[in-house]
Amino acid sequence: MSYNDNFIKACRKEQVDTLPVWYMRQAGRYDPDYRKIKEKYSLLEICKQPELAAEVTLMPIKKLGVDAAILYSDIMNPVASLGVDFDIVKDVGPVIHTPVRTAQDVERLRPIDVDKDLSHIIETIRILDRELEVPLISFAGAPFTIASYLIEGRPSKSYIRTKGLMYAEPAVWFALMDKLGDMVITYLKAHIAAGAKAVQVFDSWVGALSPADFQVYVLPTMERIFQELSHLKEPKIYFPGVSSGELLPYLTHLQADVIGLDWRIPISVGRERVGDRFAVQGNLDPYVLTAPMSVIQAQAKAIMDEGMKKPGYIFNLGHGLFPEASLEKLKELTAYIHEYSHSVLTQQAEKSGV
Repeated sequence: MSYNDNFIKACRKEQVDTLPVWYMRQAGRYDPDYRKIKEKYSLLEICKQPELAAEVTLMPIKKLGVDAAILYSDIMNPVASLGVDFDIVKDVGPVIHTPVRTAQDVERLRPIDVDKDLSHIIETIRILDRELEVPLISFAGAPFTIASYLIEGRPSKSYIRTKGLMYAEPAVWFALMDKLGDMVITYLKAHIAAGAKAVQVFDSWVGALSPADFQVYVLPTMERIFQELSHLKEPKIYFPGVSSGELLPYLTHLQADVIGLDWRIPISVGRERVGDRFAVQGNLDPYVLTAPMSVIQAQAKAIMDEGMKKPGYIFNLGHGLFPEASLEKLKELTAYIHEYSHSVLTQQAEKSGV
């Protein structure tokens, strides 16, 4: 089987004959084989075993036929290298034992040391680089999203402590943003050096901010991250998470290649807001996967019809897969995306004489 680079081509806004598709959280609890592994090992324990982490990363490639792999990891993994003690608690998420809330707490955060603390993740990437016949996406959590966990001490709906620190002690906030920005840059550079073919920055919760606050308190750090990575040829993706449609017009100067969209905004509107420089990725509501297959296909078709109006479109969900998703429906959806998009794109190419 030859190497499938449709995902990379779409990231670069090049012509493809079939839409690439992958799913956020595509290695996860919807898969019975993965659930068996989780009976023995926690997420962090799997990450510390490169062969096992690589096996889990490969599962959806083999079972679903997706066009890109995403590294099996967690956005909190590099945070351990800063000297932060945390656990990933079932049905809760990251729980920080000593939250970061003062200038002294921020000062205590060490610079990331990938070779010393995260060599298991680098080894996983090297294994996958040897074994994969599709591109490997690696990723990092964006500074705002990581900061929200560090400050709140656990997932939050209100982000009251996070916003409180941001507004009341901006110097402390920006010092934390600088350290987390450095962490993301160093971490992703190491991933690319090890063989990652694209990187995605997940800003899952930045949609909790107003556009004005995003511009002041977060955007400068995001612009610095992508500027520091801009000399690397591998595609860079920014996913500003859920409820982020109003933030999109402020991303136009970001030196990323792809912007991920959630399901609350149509592809055409997302493109209009970020501008034609970017490819876009998204954006089926993951919970549509609870519907009958006819409904899933109808919604996927509508999204693809929007996406295929211009080069530079990657089919994905508007957020991550959930545990109750059906493996069989995902298989069928992936095949439908490939079949339908190939038909449409072939007709488009014939009409244009390409």
